[in-house]
Amino acid sequence: MTRSLNTSIQTKFCTIDGLSIRFAESEERDQHALLLCPWPESIFAFEPIWEQLAEHTHLVAVDLPGFGHSERRDALLSPRAMGGFVLRLADAFGLEQPHAVGPDIGTGALLFAAALYPGRFRSLVVGSGGAAFPLQLGSPLKDWVEAPDIEGYRSVDPRQIIARALSTIQQYTVSDAAREDYLSAYEGDRFVESMRFVRTFPMELPILRDLLPQIQTPVQIIMGSHDHVVPSINGEFLHTRLPKSKLDSIDTGHFVWEDSADEYAALVTRWWNGGYVTAGSATAR
Repeated sequence: MTRSLNTSIQTKFCTIDGLSIRFAESEERDQHALLLCPWPESIFAFEPIWEQLAEHTHLVAVDLPGFGHSERRDALLSPRAMGGFVLRLADAFGLEQPHAVGPDIGTGALLFAAALYPGRFRSLVVGSGGAAFPLQLGSPLKDWVEAPDIEGYRSVDPRQIIARALSTIQQYTVSDAAREDYLSAYEGDRFVESMRFVRTFPMELPILRDLLPQIQTPVQIIMGSHDHVVPSINGEFLHTRLPKSKLDSIDTGHFVWEDSADEYAALVTRWWNGGYVTAGSATAR
């Protein structure tokens, strides 16, 4: 089954580890990159940067289990467990030491993957995801993480929650088709159940904190300087602990990959085209 929202991104489904996973793929290139969907969006979050990234690299974009339009498995709804699944994704698509891009929820998953499976990725691009411990989160994410349980959210229309989140995108107009893709991705109980991922932050981020100094994979961190959901201190927290990292802040809010698509794409492509090699040097830091 193939579904296209524009001429560049065409989605398909495949079965990986018994789960129906939605993905999109660009033309073959010499180097490869795995792109992980942000939350509460889908792989169409990469729509405004897809063509720029695909000029340089073979892209495989994936809706992670329980996010976008991929099938959920409750046991994977934590950064550490999802990090293990990311390795299965790379193996399933035959990606040997690819670059990986994981904004938002992909941040913790990719960092756990790099910590637990050294050398598996050529480099990472992360950011806009909870990373600091003690937790440094803004509304509404802080409320979702700290709520006694998720039952109170079951009566709330998930489309309203997604629409409210998307309303914070100020400089980019999400296409009607992409917006509907985001809204439909979390209908029914899918949004409430997806909250389980971030609700593991109090247990999992202390573990990740202690692993960060061991990660030798080069990491590009991109944050929105006006991100009130995941404040920029989360990027600074990573930058001071990762041995090989580069931190860039863009003058925008949370959805930096859409709101400042050109600048985001430029940072990623410069990173892929050699920036990751010098990460961690005095110049890069």
